[in-house]
Amino acid sequence: MLTAHCDNLAELARHNGLRALAPRTGIDFASNDYLGLAHSSRLRAAVASALDNGVAIGSGGSRLLRGNDAEHEALEREAEAFFDAESALFFANGYMANLAIFSTLPQRGDLMLHDAYIHASAHDGMRLGRAETMSVPHNDATAFEDAIARWRRGGATGRPWIAVESLYSMDGDRAPLSDLMEVADRHAAWLLIDEAHATGVFGRDGRGLSDTLEGRPNVVTLHTCGKAMGGEGALVCGPAILRDFLVNRGRSFIFSTAPSPLAASAARESLRIFADEPERREALWQRVAKAEQALAGLGVTPTGSQILPLILGDDATTMRVAAAVQAAGFDVRGIRPPTVPAGTSRLRISVTLNADIANIAALADAIRLALR
Repeated sequence: MLTAHCDNLAELARHNGLRALAPRTGIDFASNDYLGLAHSSRLRAAVASALDNGVAIGSGGSRLLRGNDAEHEALEREAEAFFDAESALFFANGYMANLAIFSTLPQRGDLMLHDAYIHASAHDGMRLGRAETMSVPHNDATAFEDAIARWRRGGATGRPWIAVESLYSMDGDRAPLSDLMEVADRHAAWLLIDEAHATGVFGRDGRGLSDTLEGRPNVVTLHTCGKAMGGEGALVCGPAILRDFLVNRGRSFIFSTAPSPLAASAARESLRIFADEPERREALWQRVAKAEQALAGLGVTPTGSQILPLILGDDATTMRVAAAVQAAGFDVRGIRPPTVPAGTSRLRISVTLNADIANIAALADAIRLALR
């Protein structure tokens, strides 16, 4: 009965692509806990206080049933104020949020244009949606505009949607948000901005790269709580009408058990930490500068972000180097297709406050030795 599954796994193994779960070991150069909040004493205290005040561990159901907790609603109100958004909706994680956004908001007759490097969760959402979809070359605002113009010349009358990540998770580069906003305004399009890797790190008090665009009537943003915010969950921010539509039509919202109210309590505290402790971002940028300097001679090009890829190209070489660096005590992961394009296998080096300046220098030495 499971022959096809066994054959599929065997094929992955033959191409050295079989994955397995492993415990966390080594100094952190792999996580998305950029500000080190996952172990923050303030987050621990916030969750402990919530428990002491009777906040439930589990939600007990979907939010449209009995799962809608006061902590969820308090987080959404605080997120609206923090991000200058008309509304916010809390999801269990970024994957479920993107599944809802892309499968629900664009309608039949619309055009869903997305950057070629956008998250896998966006692709899965688009597969469930009703709009025509089209991939656009990475970070090319002109290509988005040209695609909309061709679509209109073909007689289309629907709404264009432009979807990008503000900061790309595997390359560490930024989307041209200002140019894309101009394209969206010229063509009455919606701009969907996934801020997953920018929230907490960029913008005023960590509001992200879309900080100056948030609150516009044709902008929807996604701020994940499981990366720089140190917890779990995701916040979709945008016009109130779209929030209401997601609550009524977003299947991954409607039919999912609501997130733990404690996750909302932690996210509320994370937003306060963003505003109260700018020194965390300052310390992160000091580490980024050190990492760029230490890794420059190894083939790492500065990205202007905390994500520094070392592109090695060959899959086997990448995994060999990753294994050697891990054996030296550093948690750096090799990334291969299909996560990245063929021929661009890489070490994804993530700079966080979980590793200090001395750790960064030692990592560079370990990579240099492994590359020999």
